[in-house]
Amino acid sequence: MDEQPSHGFECFEAHIECSGNLWRPEGFVKRSRRDTIAAMTSSQPAETRTQGRSTQTATLAEIAREAGVSAPTVSKVLNGRADVAPATRSRVEQLLRAHGYRRRRAEATRSPLIDLVFHELESAWAMEVIRGVENVARDAGLSVVLSESAGRLTPGRTWADQVAARRPHGVILVLSGLDESGRALLTSRSIPFVVMDPAGDPGTDVPSIGATNWQGGLAATRHLIELGHTRIGAISGPTRMMCSRARVDGYRAALETAGLPVDPGLILTGDFHHDAGYRQGLALLRRENRPTAVFAGNDLQALGLYEAARELGLRIPEDVSVVGFDDLPVARWVGPPLTTVRQPLTEMAEAAAKLVLDLAKGDDQQVATRVELATSLVVRSSTAAPGGA
Repeated sequence: MDEQPSHGFECFEAHIECSGNLWRPEGFVKRSRRDTIAAMTSSQPAETRTQGRSTQTATLAEIAREAGVSAPTVSKVLNGRADVAPATRSRVEQLLRAHGYRRRRAEATRSPLIDLVFHELESAWAMEVIRGVENVARDAGLSVVLSESAGRLTPGRTWADQVAARRPHGVILVLSGLDESGRALLTSRSIPFVVMDPAGDPGTDVPSIGATNWQGGLAATRHLIELGHTRIGAISGPTRMMCSRARVDGYRAALETAGLPVDPGLILTGDFHHDAGYRQGLALLRRENRPTAVFAGNDLQALGLYEAARELGLRIPEDVSVVGFDDLPVARWVGPPLTTVRQPLTEMAEAAAKLVLDLAKGDDQQVATRVELATSLVVRSSTAAPGGA
């Protein structure tokens, strides 16, 4: 048989790794779990099928007849229930996509949640984003559910089914995206989603919030050039990430505009983590003709570069100048305080949360869905003229 016996709903658990005492997730998780359970008891909503400009009211029975299952089974698929055979779920989902079914916003019962999805959840960078989304969610009387895609740039099907079951007000994906089936699943449930700092090109039809990464890389490198540096290294982030490529492109543009050569040997690839900054920092600073300055790509890699310089007995900024990117709180605390490009992470997260809530209200035609917030250079003590002059 297609239908499997129901064993009830499983509680959603959020597993979060945090360092220090900046944030205590225990109470948050308990509240989110309670809200999630309450949201799983809604009745079967009506659906709509959109064809061009016309919208035709449809019953669950129509799609059920075509799929060869019962209407309650279609409802279970729509609600993200686990007690449906995989083959049946796939058949129903294909028909939902083929016919463009979409739950009416006015009739879709939403739980008081925002889903916030990270590809990795392990740094102070993520904390700034969480803070921004929480600011907006709190004012709107909503809670936040955190999840991680374990380094993947698209979350898996299990996550999508959980979101369908929770029916949040919206989903925010950070440095992540959705594949075609995930987008179709959220669209058919009228669950809006926004991509923050997209890893790749999200497409013209995907709402996104980003920052002026190219301009930031240009400003960081131009600052070093104006100090008199002519041999400037760079440690990029992952090449698969659009923000990383844009920062390095800005670095290249600054050198070329100043008439300086771009040495591919001085551009090393990192992963936006401390260890990569340390490892690639050693590689750059051990060169016979080492750079006198390095654009580290982000603050965490800059901290790794600090460690590499200390290990080699080099002083910052007397022997090597360092520029980061992000302006995390730690940038002000290290010695010497880090010159960096401020990426307005909290403001970006707030903008993403406001956008997803506007989309949940049906304000699709009245809001900008592609937004880039400005970056700015913050000069501190980690940069100086070559040789400390």
